[in-house]
Amino acid sequence: MVARVLDGQKLADEIKAQMAARTRELTAKGKKPGLGTILVGDDPSSARYVAMKHKDCGDVGIASFHRHLSSDISQEELEAVIDEFNADGDIDAYLIQLPLPRHLDEVAALMRVDPDKDVDGLHPVNLGKLVMGADGPLPCTPNGILTLLNHYGVQTERSRVVIVGRGLTIGRPLSLLLTLKRPGCNATVTVAHTGTQDLQALTLEADVVIAAAGQAHLIKGSMIKPGAAVVGAGTTFVDGKLVSDLDDDVADVAGWITPRIGGVGPMTRAMLLLNAVLAGERHYGEDR
Repeated sequence: MVARVLDGQKLADEIKAQMAARTRELTAKGKKPGLGTILVGDDPSSARYVAMKHKDCGDVGIASFHRHLSSDISQEELEAVIDEFNADGDIDAYLIQLPLPRHLDEVAALMRVDPDKDVDGLHPVNLGKLVMGADGPLPCTPNGILTLLNHYGVQTERSRVVIVGRGLTIGRPLSLLLTLKRPGCNATVTVAHTGTQDLQALTLEADVVIAAAGQAHLIKGSMIKPGAAVVGAGTTFVDGKLVSDLDDDVADVAGWITPRIGGVGPMTRAMLLLNAVLAGERHYGEDR
């Protein structure tokens, strides 16, 4: 069996085109959507990721705002910048790039973000809305994965899904999203992790396996039911090379699979743009 590719880059390009059209329409009405980023320190990976986000903004016409802060900034100084972003009417949504330096209180910083401007959808208020099934910004990577599966016709409703990884950014919110009683969701979800006993017994029963543990080659072909859809959302660096949670032989068994490059990553960034545009549209409606 040769697995079909869940091409996240192709779909993300389509979504970006849609966001560009919606941004042009909103801008013509006098409201240009604005996305902000706060970067603390000089971590190369974080700096590259932030730069990619601003390039995406430029591609679709979203105004971008950035504040690069010194790695030795105090908690009070960081929170003052957060307060500035909360009060700035030109910034519709923004994020604090993680991780922060160890001397800073990451939780306190994230809690200070205005939930209405939370572009990542990870503020407790917005996660609470997700639990309730209420409208709110959805976490970018989980929404990107769900959008990718739905776009390519992978059955999630009434399917058995195993998520390997329980992190805040992917595993936990994705499990909530997939179990919602709404079209494209409504799945039976099991959340496992690297410490789960007999992980293979769980994954072999799954119609969809989503690996988000950040452990290289964790998921082997022998762990996948023939024809299942497999999403590699977790990556890690091994000897300077970006490596997926999925072993290479998974593609020999799966029916659908994400590529190591051009799978989940582009979809995360596309959902970030979607959340920014949605925030701009919402604020335009509130200001009228």
